[in-house]
Amino acid sequence: MASAREQLIEDLKALLREDVTAVKDQVEHIKTQFYREYHEEIEAAQQSVQKAADALSDTADAVAEKAQSAVEAAQPAVDALEEQFKQLLSEYKAKRAEVAAQQAKEQAENLKKKQALLDVMKTLAEAETADVMDNVQRMRELQAEWKNIGPVPADKVQETRKAYQQYQEQFYDLVKINIELRDLDFKKNLEMKTLLCEAAERLLQNENIVEASRSLQQLHDEWAEIGPVARELREDLWNRFKAASTAVNKKHQEYFDNLHAKEKENLEAKQAIIEQLKEIVAGIKEEGAKIEWEKQAAKVQELQEEWRKIGFAPKKFNQSVYAEYRALCDEFFHAKTEYYKGLRNVLGENLNKKRSLVERAQELAESQDWNATAEAIRALQIEWKTIGPVARKYSDELWKQFTTACDTFFNAKREAAKESREENRKQRVARAAKSGENLYRVRENLRQEIKVAENNILFFSGKSKTANKLVDDMQKKIDALKKQLAEVEEKMKSEE
Repeated sequence: MASAREQLIEDLKALLREDVTAVKDQVEHIKTQFYREYHEEIEAAQQSVQKAADALSDTADAVAEKAQSAVEAAQPAVDALEEQFKQLLSEYKAKRAEVAAQQAKEQAENLKKKQALLDVMKTLAEAETADVMDNVQRMRELQAEWKNIGPVPADKVQETRKAYQQYQEQFYDLVKINIELRDLDFKKNLEMKTLLCEAAERLLQNENIVEASRSLQQLHDEWAEIGPVARELREDLWNRFKAASTAVNKKHQEYFDNLHAKEKENLEAKQAIIEQLKEIVAGIKEEGAKIEWEKQAAKVQELQEEWRKIGFAPKKFNQSVYAEYRALCDEFFHAKTEYYKGLRNVLGENLNKKRSLVERAQELAESQDWNATAEAIRALQIEWKTIGPVARKYSDELWKQFTTACDTFFNAKREAAKESREENRKQRVARAAKSGENLYRVRENLRQEIKVAENNILFFSGKSKTANKLVDDMQKKIDALKKQLAEVEEKMKSEE
């Protein structure tokens, strides 16, 4: 299926096979549509490649550089369709120039012919005596010849037409032709001019006001070629035709006034978008790395979508305002690409640093040099916090590996401390029993140990499996100590 621009090229080729003097408006319309499609294709291609580059923002540097190269290549150096279109436009202009030259030559010849006829008509109109029938017949022959002669140069149209009408009227008044013949001509001319009045009035119903204006001009040309009507009807008939013409011309003027007003509104709307883009670009220069790039990119894309919905600005501003808009968009997306390129370098450095910390933590995880290793791991944890973020696809796994290594050591350390405390407790109970089994002192030791354990349990949080296990173990220890305390108290009661 042919693209929109390819179809426009085919449409232009078809017009070149027609009369080039009659297709100017169609060619201009195709030209406008072609370059609108051309600019939209470039924008779409750049945005598509830009999105691809953004999607690859977390990949390796080599891939990012290829994406950047693709962004720069999105603007082709030479557009084959545009070159073909320009060639067709050149062919069209050449044909128009050739036709114009031929028309100028023909119009010059036509002017000579009409001037020759006017000389004859002037002679007939100024003759003091004449054979009325012969002169009438000759005048009709001259009129027929006049109508068969093509157009003359535009600057001579009014002059020749005025002389033609003057000599006709002067001739009919001078020779005093037969009243019946005169009335017959007047009647025929009245019928023809009445039809022209009706045609001009119908043009007011034509919604295509540009087409209506061109048709009105043709009606005026036909009016000028028709002879006079009865003197008493001339003014009223002309006023009717002129009134319809004035109404059509007024609609034509209002149409272009509204069109220009809308173009002015479009220019103001586009300038407002440009001002917003300027603020965004100025913001990224001031804030640098603090900028919320994705949020700002979404805002720029919204402005681009709004731009595409706005129609043409006035012709003299259209190209310049678009160039300014395009430059600001390019500046923003170039800065965004450069930011993410630099960010990928930082993320890579952070990844290497955190991998190194994971390796060191894993090496220390099985150590039983409890105090020195605990200090070393805490130092690693502090260092971890000073390192910035890494790519999301590595972040969770690295954190899991690091915390697992740290938890492995501290869990082992806590188990060793627990065993040591339990052994110390048993030794204290044994010593107490050997020293006369002092139940009061044992009860106080148990109470103190329960108080310490209940105080310690408050420092653990339940946000991880490891923390929850420590809380459960501590609670079991407290329950066991309370059970021992109850047994001691019960024994103390039995001995009283």
